[in-house]
Amino acid sequence: MNNLGKPFLQLITLMVGLLALASVLVGVIGFAVYLAYQGVAPRSESQIQAVITESPAPTVKPLMDPVGMWQAPDWSKVEEESNAESIKYGRELIANTAEYLGPNGKVMKISNGMNCQNCHLQAGTAPLGNNYAAVASTYPKIRGRSGNMEDIPKRINDCFERSLNGEGLPVSSKEMIAMVAYMEWLGKDVAKGEKPKGVGLYEAPILDRAADPIKGKSIYISQCQSCHMEDGQGVQKSDGSGYTYPPLWGANSYNFGAGLFRLSRFAGYVRANMPFGASYERPMLSDEESWDVAAYVNSLDRPKMDLSKDWPDISKKPMDHPFGPYSDNFSENQHKYGPFKAIQAGKLK
Repeated sequence: MNNLGKPFLQLITLMVGLLALASVLVGVIGFAVYLAYQGVAPRSESQIQAVITESPAPTVKPLMDPVGMWQAPDWSKVEEESNAESIKYGRELIANTAEYLGPNGKVMKISNGMNCQNCHLQAGTAPLGNNYAAVASTYPKIRGRSGNMEDIPKRINDCFERSLNGEGLPVSSKEMIAMVAYMEWLGKDVAKGEKPKGVGLYEAPILDRAADPIKGKSIYISQCQSCHMEDGQGVQKSDGSGYTYPPLWGANSYNFGAGLFRLSRFAGYVRANMPFGASYERPMLSDEESWDVAAYVNSLDRPKMDLSKDWPDISKKPMDHPFGPYSDNFSENQHKYGPFKAIQAGKLK
């Protein structure tokens, strides 16, 4: 009995050890999966692009026929311009705003750490990516939001004060002159008063229902969180000079005076450009998903701004401007989330 008992005890001990090791391995693997889900190790652009490249292209219909779509001028020919250095500096400021003008900016410290091209994709050249195609052709103009005639510098400073939640640039500064020069160069082939095909943002069709932040949250988790993080604070560059993926809410995001705080603008932006790898030729989210994720993102806290001087003629307020007073009897909540068709019908009468 003693001779048999000893090997039996050794076998039991070995089995217990193996079970303990298996439990540890399961715990480690589970924790790694949890961290990945929480966004601790976000996907890099190269990793995401590899997935896009290797995945079979889905059968999707472009949001707009690419024939005749506006294209930015040939960058390789910018040296032919008499103000080429200013144009190049302007593009650099658009692409890397935070490096020069952010919280740690090497020229000024006047903005929140985001870059202009976080909203105006590819330095303002992407079709339906909030591009600058019609800036030179349509400014100066009277804008309903201010009720005044505005020029390009005023419009740029609006973005600094709203989307970048900061301070405006001095109009005579080298930086303002450069940004204007770049935008004028982008629109140099667009006739005065014209808006080329693909300008600005896609107009997402209005839903028959209100946009739903709860549905939007699930879309955000599955489609957006891997880049913008669970807490919506994005991913900063390692040197602190801006964001690889920008924050979508919170203290360092756009304030509620920004254009993207309007759901129609955010939904159109998402529909044609998000998530990473999407474009107007290859959209990834539906109209409904775009409206719902816009509702979720814009339901969350962000910096405030005094809007008391906006829209002096309240009858000109957009259907989705979420702050009263209004010239109709619809609530602020409906003006923010919809349904919008009834509001729109009232404005068309």
